Amino acid sequence: MTRYHYPAIPESEVTPRELFEQRRRFLKGSLKSGAALGVAAAMPGLLLSPTARAWQETLADQLEGELPSRSLAGEEALTDKKDVTTYNNFYEFGTRKSDPEVYAHRLVTDPWSVSIEGEVEKPGSFALEDILAGQELEERIYRLRCVEAWSMVIPWIGFPLAELLKRHGPTSRAKYVVFESILDPDNLRGQRRSIIDWPYREALRIDEAMHPLTLMAVGMYGEKMPNQNGAPIRLVVPWKYGFKSIKSVVRIRLVEERPTTSWIEQNPDEYGFYANVNPEVDHPRWSQGRERRIGESGRRETLMFNGYADEVAELYAGMDLTRHF
Repeated sequence: MTRYHYPAIPESEVTPRELFEQRRRFLKGSLKSGAALGVAAAMPGLLLSPTARAWQETLADQLEGELPSRSLAGEEALTDKKDVTTYNNFYEFGTRKSDPEVYAHRLVTDPWSVSIEGEVEKPGSFALEDILAGQELEERIYRLRCVEAWSMVIPWIGFPLAELLKRHGPTSRAKYVVFESILDPDNLRGQRRSIIDWPYREALRIDEAMHPLTLMAVGMYGEKMPNQNGAPIRLVVPWKYGFKSIKSVVRIRLVEERPTTSWIEQNPDEYGFYANVNPEVDHPRWSQGRERRIGESGRRETLMFNGYADEVAELYAGMDLTRHF
């Protein structure tokens, strides 16, 4: 591996600490006034792509701590950021939990667009910066529960999926929402293996997708989304197992008939369409009744709907949740 040695910077050229600590205020003010674009134009080395510029614009307020923030995980402690960014399921990079963090630098996220198709009045392909421009970001602390019986508590930054869908006018025939992840085997080593039929696909019922807890996340821990956690935009459905929260989304399609999904196609006896957290229904290879919170010793009881039963149980009224798993 080639190692680069950078020249030492004279102390006289180091930015004074007091100016460095004011950088957020400067960015926020200049971005809102448009001055940052003038600076970039004058200094070619600072030219920003539209996506990078959009990130500065949408996260400027958050850097000042002004995004609305609320905990939907009770008083539970946040999982350490290092654990969240180094222990992942993201099979596009490999099947080991450590693979995403090691290989995620190969994911190209700029430029990025998301196509919205199917049963909508306003279909099309939209640049990420245009999607973000119409959304009010907020921070929500959610539990993330994985089917392997481990869990985390994460402060996500994003916006309700419902707000995005409403902008594109779902038709009366839209009963399901299908999500598709990036397909790039040249850069994503896991896609060179037939782990699943790539690209990765997941789906929700339309009422699940429109539920106010369902989030399109673009950041976490006060920063933009790390590649290994699903940059630049991913789904978060807190009452379902983690595999429903598809990462690096490039396509959203509204359809009338219930679609298949990647894991149902791969192993229908283990992965159902709904993927709701239900401690009374075990995975064929392990119990779902208890979970291991990453960073903690021992195990804790798994909560129905991952602790969000009060908010979402009515979506499944009258359903046999041992059959519709």
